[in-house]
Amino acid sequence: MNLFEKLETLLIINTMNTFSYILFLFVLSGLYGTVFAQTPIIFDTDMGPDYDDIGALAVLHALEANGECEILATVASDRHPSIAPTIEAINTYFGRDEIPVGTAPDNAPDFTAGNDWNKKLIERFQPGLAGKIYPDAVEIYRKILAKQKNRSVTIITVGFTSNLAALLASGPDDISPLSGKDLISKKVKKWVAMAGAFPEGKEFNVFKDDKASWKVFREWPTPILFSGFEIGFKVRTGGKVARMQESINSPVQWGYDYNLKTYTKEGEDNRPSWDQTAVLCAVRNPERYFYVNGPGKFVINEDGTNSWDPDTDAGHYFLVHKYPYQRIADTLEELMMYVPNK
Repeated sequence: MNLFEKLETLLIINTMNTFSYILFLFVLSGLYGTVFAQTPIIFDTDMGPDYDDIGALAVLHALEANGECEILATVASDRHPSIAPTIEAINTYFGRDEIPVGTAPDNAPDFTAGNDWNKKLIERFQPGLAGKIYPDAVEIYRKILAKQKNRSVTIITVGFTSNLAALLASGPDDISPLSGKDLISKKVKKWVAMAGAFPEGKEFNVFKDDKASWKVFREWPTPILFSGFEIGFKVRTGGKVARMQESINSPVQWGYDYNLKTYTKEGEDNRPSWDQTAVLCAVRNPERYFYVNGPGKFVINEDGTNSWDPDTDAGHYFLVHKYPYQRIADTLEELMMYVPNK
């Protein structure tokens, strides 16, 4: 029995006074802040063409409902006009329509899936969002970061690095007297990226906006944890989510059901979980689920390919499989099936 458990047991034995018990827990929260700490998150997603982003955002909302994190903002790294409304529609389903949503800079990738799942999801769940104009993601980043405690924020990217490149390049403004790089250095604790392939390869999120990737991975000033292509590819989820009762009126259930029928190869009843693994390991201790390799250096080439340099400490780390894939899939799918209380 640890110290926390012993003290809690003694208090329960010696008093049944509810106020005293609550006060005691409040004091302990000051002494043992990690027990009660919530991870502040900015979630940066392309939300298409693939649909594991839907599962990733569902996992993030489930973890927030568990008291494990706080979602500060959700921004789109794909500039297509259906991406930001899709993010807001999912936030709204989870009762968090007030979360800021931003859109990517003009030079970011601009496309969606051939089956139009983003457009169809918006039409079905939040048709009023079609055509909505959203603020620039960099503006949201700067506003959110400026208000946070030093070295507190975790950024999760499960798409392109377009927004982060623009943030790095931003200068002092009315929001903050700091440059983008200085603001990141002061306010960001770590960046968790679904990006790259290890020990070498060419991965979609990196090469699709190779100019942004070339800048960001060479200049980023905080630690980076990578969940590479080979991690999520082996962890298959979504079938259970798709088979949930349609009566829950969930864009998560609908998104998986529709895409497994129209986007995924015939006969496949699950989808790789690239983005969900990044979210899980950004909020929870990644060593609960994977080995963590590093420190080392993520070496980015101008064509978007990458390799790993284990001999240079750049504060970079990457995940390596530890458990059978289904064990991780079960954890993720349980979170993906979270249904909010309406």
